[in-house]
Amino acid sequence: MSTAESTQTSISSSKLTAVGTRSDRTTMNAVRFHGQKDIRLETIPYPKLSPGKVLIAPKFCGICGTDVHEYLGGNNLIPAPDHPHPITGETSPLTLGHEFSGIVEGVGEGVEGVKPGDRVCVQPIIYDGDCRSCKRGLVNCCDSNGFVGLSGWGGGLAEAMVVPESCVKKLPDNVSMEIGALIEPLAVGWHAVDISPYKQGDSVLVLGGGPIGLAVVQALIGRGCENIIVSEVSSKRRDFAAQFGAHHVVDPTKEDIVKKVESLTNGLGADVGFDAAGVQVAVDTAFMALKARGTLVNIAVWEKRASLQMNEIVFRERGYMGVATYSLGDFEAVLEAISSGRMKPEGMITKTIALDKVVEEGFRTLIEDKENHVKILVDVGNSVA
Repeated sequence: MSTAESTQTSISSSKLTAVGTRSDRTTMNAVRFHGQKDIRLETIPYPKLSPGKVLIAPKFCGICGTDVHEYLGGNNLIPAPDHPHPITGETSPLTLGHEFSGIVEGVGEGVEGVKPGDRVCVQPIIYDGDCRSCKRGLVNCCDSNGFVGLSGWGGGLAEAMVVPESCVKKLPDNVSMEIGALIEPLAVGWHAVDISPYKQGDSVLVLGGGPIGLAVVQALIGRGCENIIVSEVSSKRRDFAAQFGAHHVVDPTKEDIVKKVESLTNGLGADVGFDAAGVQVAVDTAFMALKARGTLVNIAVWEKRASLQMNEIVFRERGYMGVATYSLGDFEAVLEAISSGRMKPEGMITKTIALDKVVEEGFRTLIEDKENHVKILVDVGNSVA
């Protein structure tokens, strides 16, 4: 057992108790990443359960923008064959899928929080537990961090997978399996708002109306924000933003964002901005649209180096901060917000496909027609004979 596994499971016993496992199976179907534009549906060995672990049969799995970036550009977050991940020791080819729900099939000895038959989702962060960030409880900032479905330990685009108990979160009875597959991206938005300086009464600018930008909008609505301004070039995604509660949606190719934000904030400027776009022009515009001592929160994963207009920061005492996915408690907070009705993310699901159609109807759709989609789910539980 690796240091990370022992840290995340806190189990040292070598004895195994596997309740409800499908022990008769030796192989299963899985969608595997081999390299740039090379994703295959393959038959691989059925995973084995061990102490402190949970065997899950994934039911629904979302295709993330990160998955698409890896598909188009090749190994970036996914460890290349000559660079094993420092915690999992794995490289490509590996199983994809980090946004998913499923049913518990079996549990290893020492697992007490879930049982076979439970409906769950998975918090996919992999961390070592030993670095300076982990020792402060900031496991999402781990020096060696990784993700289930990107760094190893299986993934949601398979008929079964095994993870430490600490990764597994039970779904409330009134949260469907489909919605369970949305908890991961929603937690990103929730965490961004949670650690930002946002407070009740603030005006907020959101850059980008994709899945993460929409997650931020929903998190803000769930916290009672009354002035959300979304900047998005796609008309369809502007519609989505309005559907999920944005009070104002703006096309930055047709309107001056700085002037528009000023007019919607009584000339004051936005208190907080959230960058879910990750493009230079959006950052430049966002700082100009913020009031003095406003803060821009970066959620986007950048593909190239960004530059900052430092004088716009210095002379207006503006802040700039980064956000790394989500932290302990964020999944539970999102689940509670959905269960209580404060967040209603059902409309994010724009298409559901079969496991054997992941490339043709999933990845290619998000590449060629992404403006008309928010989240494509793969029906893992009912896909391949």
